[in-house]
Amino acid sequence: MARELNKTTEIERSIIKKYRKGIWNAFIGGVKEYELIKENDKIAVCISGGKDSMLLAKCMQQLCKHSEVPFSLEFIVMDPGYADKNRKLIEKNLKTLGITAEIFTSDIFDVAYKSEGGSPCYLCARMRRGALYAKAKELGCNKIALGHHFDDVIETLLMSMMYSSEIKTMLPKLHSTNFAGMELIRPLYKVKEREATIIFDFQYQ
Repeated sequence: MARELNKTTEIERSIIKKYRKGIWNAFIGGVKEYELIKENDKIAVCISGGKDSMLLAKCMQQLCKHSEVPFSLEFIVMDPGYADKNRKLIEKNLKTLGITAEIFTSDIFDVAYKSEGGSPCYLCARMRRGALYAKAKELGCNKIALGHHFDDVIETLLMSMMYSSEIKTMLPKLHSTNFAGMELIRPLYKVKEREATIIFDFQYQ
């Protein structure tokens, strides 16, 4: 137990100190510039199990502890049909990070891949988003936070230009059209993927 606590503390210090410029300052800069968090917000931090959402969760946890603006968090993990070993790895990594999350299951993988027509990946993404909004609303949250970073934003822009002949990309925040009063935010908007990879490798090497 002491070893796990020491590892958690080491990770927290590395984000704030060792990787301060690339991660913490960029994270705080995005939150402030785009006004992503307001007083008394209750935010559902959505964790997929990948490095980006894990980093987001830890940054949000640290900000909640030290911010002068009062807000609260719920950490949620949707299991859309993961293999048992993958779910156990997510649980193990959450424990290492010192994060308590609510894990809820769904049959999204089965539904998406059994559907006829269209892209199962696109359908899966839409269904996952809807399930996360619904869970967040159930928990009394007014926002969901996703782990998209700077590289995701640029990649989406380039794909839009190449395949749709239009300039369109992810926004740092947007209001839900299907869930009244709910908003989506992307606090890692200014964090580059290589920084997230560095801290992820540090955590689990």
